[in-house]
Amino acid sequence: MRINKWFSFFAATLLICGLMTPGQAFGQSEKEIRRTMDSVNDQLAFMGENVRLAVVEYVTTGKKEGQTVYFDDRAKQMGTHWVPGDPRRGGYLDISWLSDQVDGAANGLSLAETQAAVGNALATWEGVKCSTIPLAQLADFGMDWGYVQWLAGMGGIGGWYADITQAGWLPGVFFDLTLGPGASGGVLGVTFTFGWVDAAGEFTDIDGDGKHDVAFREIYYNNAFPWGIGTSNPIDVETIVLHETGHGLSQGHFGKLFKTDKNGKFHFAPRSLMNAGYTGIQQHITGTDMAGHCSIWASWPW
Repeated sequence: MRINKWFSFFAATLLICGLMTPGQAFGQSEKEIRRTMDSVNDQLAFMGENVRLAVVEYVTTGKKEGQTVYFDDRAKQMGTHWVPGDPRRGGYLDISWLSDQVDGAANGLSLAETQAAVGNALATWEGVKCSTIPLAQLADFGMDWGYVQWLAGMGGIGGWYADITQAGWLPGVFFDLTLGPGASGGVLGVTFTFGWVDAAGEFTDIDGDGKHDVAFREIYYNNAFPWGIGTSNPIDVETIVLHETGHGLSQGHFGKLFKTDKNGKFHFAPRSLMNAGYTGIQQHITGTDMAGHCSIWASWPW
């Protein structure tokens, strides 16, 4: 049986102590995201839990470059990744994933259409020839998966089951709550990374690869935007799912955003799937994306 840890007692304790209420856990401005998450991590430490929120990565519409927010400064040097055969994950060598069907339909797309895009994205990453990473899909059991969603008071459940949870399309208010006021107007997708910690509350690196050990990741998409298939506007669903799944597989943002003063247009250099901003349809992995992925997964599991 895979890890299936529940946190309902955690939220109940926060409510009883008056420290946090549903819908208020992530209500600060973007500049205070780290402070808010540090507060959540302090409560996890108080409860004796062995996971902490480590990284948040989000992609924007392109006129403002998305970013990666670290909740431990040392993570900027270490990064985060799974440990092959990690006993805390049940000793598995594959990376499991599931897709939440409860919040699976998007603004403009049916559940079947979004799930096809999710399946295509996972197949694209699994098909990269330099790696042999096995991606194992788990059944969703009809449950509304989403630990961060639950903590924000917007449904979901207080636990995790898969390594990567595609938690679905949520209203814009979820992004304002978790990333700061106004995030709903620009953030298309976000990936939350939770890492394992030791008895002292420090992020672990049990395999000595120089990276913090990942416990699980959750991915959310912004339903305040219109979504489409094979279109730059509405937002192409497969492009964003492919990008966020790249984060789910430990890859970070790549490329720089700049503006041409003459025409006011924004550009990324080089243009790649893992750019921090959306610049149109990209349903294929570029050379820079491939290099990043291979540098992480070519030696998996050993």
